[in-house]
Order: sequence, then C-alpha cells, then structure tokens
Amino acid sequence: MRNNGKRVKKANLPSKICVVCGLSFNWRKKWEKVWLDVKYCSERCRHKKRASEK
Repeated sequence: MRNNGKRVKKANLPSKICVVCGLSFNWRKKWEKVWLDVKYCSERCRHKKRASEK
C-alpha cells in the first residue's frame, strides 16, 4: 500500500476483524483493489461462513 507514492511500513498497514473467527488480519497486496469488500481472513473462514448459512 502506498501513501502519496511512498511505501507504508508493515506496522502501519490497515487491519480488520474476521466476521467468522474474530481474529485480526492485515491488508495484503492482493486485496488492494477490493479491501473495502474483504470480510474473511482466509479461504477457510470464507467456506465456514457459507456452510453455516445453509
């Protein structure tokens, strides 16, 4: 993640709380364009959420 063309230190990256397991997870480069839509910390939690909805 860049801030005005400068790199951001890992300690200053944004984080969220996973809606399934409640653990905190940090921003990842692969989520750069969809960060606002990210809800789960991993594929495992994403699949758990689907299983619990059925």
